[in-house]
Amino acid sequence: MARSSTARKISTKVQHESSTRRLSVAPASEIATSLDRLLHDRMRLGIVSALAAADDLSFTDLKSALNATDGNLSVHARKLEEAGYVSCEKTFSGRTPRTAYKLTASGRRALEKYLDHMAAIIRAARNS
Repeated sequence: MARSSTARKISTKVQHESSTRRLSVAPASEIATSLDRLLHDRMRLGIVSALAAADDLSFTDLKSALNATDGNLSVHARKLEEAGYVSCEKTFSGRTPRTAYKLTASGRRALEKYLDHMAAIIRAARNS
């Protein structure tokens, strides 16, 4: 099957971004699937983005910022923690539990790579 003009342009842009920033990005036929699927989810991208803008955030702060339920935030935060993208610290202030999340160095690199990839796709689509 022949690749479309837009797919070729996206591939070229992504490859250029890849060589410029030393990222490894899949060919055009895999553009959509080469995105970090863990970060591509709306809630997980929101969590990582919020943490990128702050040193750390409490569970309550994240829940409020993302308009999430306790269960939804817990599940997505745990997936990011298991992947090594965020760290979680549970403490007590008196008798009140506090859960704080931080973006790890690995998580920051993954977010930067994801954003670079999306930027290349957007530029290629706008230039088509």
